[in-house]
Amino acid sequence: MGQNGHDVAVVSGASSGFGTRTAELLAVRGFTVVALARRANRLEELARRCPGIVPLIADVRDAKGLREAFTQLPDEFQDVSVIVNNAGLSKGFRTIQDGSPSDWQEMVDTNVTGLLNLTDLLLPGLVARRSGHVVNIGSIAARYPYMGGNVYAATKAFVHQLSLNMRVDLQGTGVQVSCIAPGMAKTEFAEVRFNGDVERADALYEGVVPLSADDVAECVVWCLSRPPHVNVNMIEIMPADQPFGLGFAQTGRGQAAPAGESAVGGVDAG
Repeated sequence: MGQNGHDVAVVSGASSGFGTRTAELLAVRGFTVVALARRANRLEELARRCPGIVPLIADVRDAKGLREAFTQLPDEFQDVSVIVNNAGLSKGFRTIQDGSPSDWQEMVDTNVTGLLNLTDLLLPGLVARRSGHVVNIGSIAARYPYMGGNVYAATKAFVHQLSLNMRVDLQGTGVQVSCIAPGMAKTEFAEVRFNGDVERADALYEGVVPLSADDVAECVVWCLSRPPHVNVNMIEIMPADQPFGLGFAQTGRGQAAPAGESAVGGVDAG
C-alpha cells in the first residue's frame, strides 16, 4: 500500500504523539492521509508542513458528527484503504476504590466507543473494496497489570480482544487487522493523565529512555508494508528500561504519590 499516492489512510488522534508521527510517515510513503482530531490548529499546522495530509476536525466520540465530517471530504478521499485507530487517552492514576467515575467514562467513551464509531463508519468501505488494513493502537497495560491502571487497562484489553475478533470476522474479505501495544513513550499522554501537571508527567521519564512517537509510528508503517499473505496480529513494544510490571526497577525515581494514586510509572498509548 502507499507509494502510488492513491491509497487513503485515516489516522485518528492525529493532532499529537503517535497519531501525528504516523500521519507524517504515511504521507512520506505515498499515502493520502486524512488526519482526524479535535484540535483544528494542530491539524492545520500538520497539513501545512507535510504535503499529502488532509485535516479533518471531528470527535470520534460523536458518531453523528463524525459521519457528517466525512461527508464534507472530496470524493477522492472517500475510498479509504487504511484505518489507524489511534485516538485514546488515560485520565487519572488512582486505585479503583479511589477512582473518578467521570474519568472512567471519558476513557470508555474515547478508547472504546470512539474506536467503534470510526470503525463502524469506515470498515464497510474496506470490505466492499475487498482490501485494506485496520491498525488499532492498544497498550501493554492490556496484558500487564499495574496499580492505578484499572479502567484504562481494561479499555485497552478491549482493543486487543476486538482486534483479534475482527481478524476472525474479516477472514476472506481481504481486510487485515493489526494491533500495536506500546509501553512507556514520551508524548503528551502523561500530561493528559495528570491533568496538565507537566512536572509530574516529566518525572515519569527520569532515569529511563522511553519510546518515541517515531518508534510506534514505524511499527504501524511496517505492518502496512507486509505482503498480502502476511497479517501481523500484534506487536508489543517496550523501552529496554521498562520491566513487564510497568514499574521502574533500579531507577531510584520513587516519589510519594497523592493519596489513592500509584507511584509507579504509566504507559503511553497515544
